[in-house]
Amino acid sequence: MDRKAAREDAQAKLDKAYDQLEVHTPDTVARAIRWLRNPKGRWVRLPLGLLIVVTSLIGPVVPVLGIEFLPLGLLLIAQDIPPLREPVADMTLWLEHQWVRWRHHRQQRRHQHR
Repeated sequence: MDRKAAREDAQAKLDKAYDQLEVHTPDTVARAIRWLRNPKGRWVRLPLGLLIVVTSLIGPVVPVLGIEFLPLGLLLIAQDIPPLREPVADMTLWLEHQWVRWRHHRQQRRHQHR
């Protein structure tokens, strides 16, 4: 596979990760994600992504954002840094799959206890 095709595949995977994230977030958050994905959002996307990553890593010291925000920061950064697209997309899709499984399991347990 040539480099251009690999970049396009990675971008397609990243787009899928963003799409899945939008499906499972409240509408206001999904709108913000759509705006940040827009090329005009680049001037906000990269600094915000870096801020989220740094803040989530020092979360135990400054509990504003926890480690759970690390994937979001990496997702924002990956939009503008091609080598990060595929691994971040893979991680995001895996986390989204785990989240859906956990929610489904939780709903099943609620129905069993009623």
